[in-house]
Amino acid sequence: MSKKSLIPIILLSLLTGWSHSQIIPDNVKLLKAVAERGQAEVVTATAGISDIRNLSRSYSIRSVNDKEVNLLLSPLTVRNFISEGRSYRLNEEPAVKGEMHAVSMARAMEWDVYPTLSQFDSVMRSFASLYPSLCRLDTIGTSISGKTILALKISDNCRTDESEPEVFYSSSIHGDETGGIIMMLRLSDFLLRNYTTDSRVKNLVDNLEIWINPLANPDGTYRNGDVISSPVRFNAAGYDLNRNFPDPEAPQVTLQKETIDMIRFMSQHRFVLSANFHSGEEVINYPWDRWPYEHADDDWFYTVSREWADTVHLHAPQGYMDYLDNGVTRGWEWYSILGGRQDYVTYSLYGRELTVELDEDYITPVSELDDLWEYNYRSMLGYLENALFGIWGRITGFYDGKPVPAAIVTEGHDRDNSHVISDTASGVFTRLISPGIYDLKITAGGFRDTIIRNVNVIPGERTDIDIALIPLVKPPDTTKRLAPFLYPNPGHGEVNVLLPEGLTGSLNVKVFGTTGKLLSDYEIDALEGEPLRLDLSNLGPGEYIIVFTSRTKRLSGTGKYVITLL
Repeated sequence: MSKKSLIPIILLSLLTGWSHSQIIPDNVKLLKAVAERGQAEVVTATAGISDIRNLSRSYSIRSVNDKEVNLLLSPLTVRNFISEGRSYRLNEEPAVKGEMHAVSMARAMEWDVYPTLSQFDSVMRSFASLYPSLCRLDTIGTSISGKTILALKISDNCRTDESEPEVFYSSSIHGDETGGIIMMLRLSDFLLRNYTTDSRVKNLVDNLEIWINPLANPDGTYRNGDVISSPVRFNAAGYDLNRNFPDPEAPQVTLQKETIDMIRFMSQHRFVLSANFHSGEEVINYPWDRWPYEHADDDWFYTVSREWADTVHLHAPQGYMDYLDNGVTRGWEWYSILGGRQDYVTYSLYGRELTVELDEDYITPVSELDDLWEYNYRSMLGYLENALFGIWGRITGFYDGKPVPAAIVTEGHDRDNSHVISDTASGVFTRLISPGIYDLKITAGGFRDTIIRNVNVIPGERTDIDIALIPLVKPPDTTKRLAPFLYPNPGHGEVNVLLPEGLTGSLNVKVFGTTGKLLSDYEIDALEGEPLRLDLSNLGPGEYIIVFTSRTKRLSGTGKYVITLL
């Protein structure tokens, strides 16, 4: 029977309750597999990139090669696949074999066996209980079936929202990709246990707000109850959650509860750096997944991905994580997907996210969990350290010093939302970018655009800049402003300041360039009738604005100072 003549019969069977007499034997077997296991993998021939892209819009692609594509079908998609009449072969899903689960929470915390769901919950709570000054337990949301999706915040002041870069590790958005769960739990334990003894760990915990979500899809992983017995990729409704994020290239999708909760959580924190852990291959995947062209920061993405894989190679046997470009790939060059979290974070939330494929085995055998950790934990730490570099700054208003939410655009470089946004509450931003010299344009509603030129980014270092934006309309000034006398002016950097009467005691001194860039900010004591002596010779020739503000009185004085060449 030809495929063309088969399609109407299949469509008719869909309308008549799928009578067994109307389904060819392979389809019976496929439907039975999906009904019993919650998913089934099929292999079908592909006609090239456009065919793969079309399949990706409707189905969850597991892997591809030059001639074939492996699709994972759920109860949500299997009937549609059959109705298309494509030839295929059914791959048998390997059963979970051997003892996988810990007999106690203490045994689970040896990290070479999988916890039960109840043990997982207890382990997460124990971190917060054992290390209350370093660790706080939070909830991202709940799954469709009501399972809690948990995240840990690890930081030196974990109960305070500090002006530090926030970073995020998340695993097992695909429920049958399990190795990352143990890696995330073990990383949490490693950071907390070693905070006081390991300088590298202390540096990370002191200077970052680290969030770890070991299990993003509990309904998929613990599908049959408290143990991992037949995990599936999908959530309880049959959706692939890593194809469920809003995408400018994809048709509108039905956002699942897990996706909505995750978007809300990530939007609140605006993570500077993140990674999503998977299994099925051994490779570091970076944006874009949806587009064939390079991200504006392709060099930076390739460098941090290369560093991850190369560090792994130093500690793993030959053959581990050497897929594609020796363990690294740009998403599109592997195969394209739409609705992925990596592209959503990078495009819509102005973050930087990698997809880390840890293991060729979807369910990492318990006998290999120790090896997986040994191969990857240094790379996990190293990747987080990237959030300590790049450009760090604070955007405030010129007159009131209040934080300003602004767009920080790297001129001649940024495209496709590769710019960053300063935090609404603090005005702080972090721009991760390859070493070089850049011009930044800062734009914010109600303020003049400001351009900061020649910002130098040095490898392995952080470049700090503070920027005060001038409003389009000057606000009413309720502070009495006085005029200090600066001499000699112009000068060569060493200047005397005769302050007006009343402007004494503890003063804040701010020095701005003519662009509004804050160049210096410090405290000084001023005595009545005695001139202040300031040394600004490190600033170089140019015109500067100096603002003196009393800490105890509503008094302020502003003067202009010019430094000339010697």
